[in-house]
Amino acid sequence: MSESTPKHPAEEKDTKEARLENPSGVLHLFQHESVPILLDAILTLPPGREFNKTEFADHAGVTRQTVSNYIDLLLETDIVEEVPNTSPRRYRVAKSDVVQELFELNSALNNVDEAD
Repeated sequence: MSESTPKHPAEEKDTKEARLENPSGVLHLFQHESVPILLDAILTLPPGREFNKTEFADHAGVTRQTVSNYIDLLLETDIVEEVPNTSPRRYRVAKSDVVQELFELNSALNNVDEAD
């Protein structure tokens, strides 16, 4: 008996609509218009820098409401983490595989620009 690997629903339908209905990975993040801007801002923060929602909004050039709308998504995907015992609540870039991969992807993309 062979086991088949579970397929993403979009593989079965292979349509844009199916991908948008069942986003995974990058599409899950990028389906939200402001998330790429927030990710770009995260990639330019100094290591270990703590921030609150207002500071992050100022750094990203978005409204505090935008940060409030997406901070839970960034927490859920291990991109940011809460700093314990802070009031008002503070955050920092998470030390996660996701963040490491984001920095590597960003570096690779920046190197492509320099090579051209």
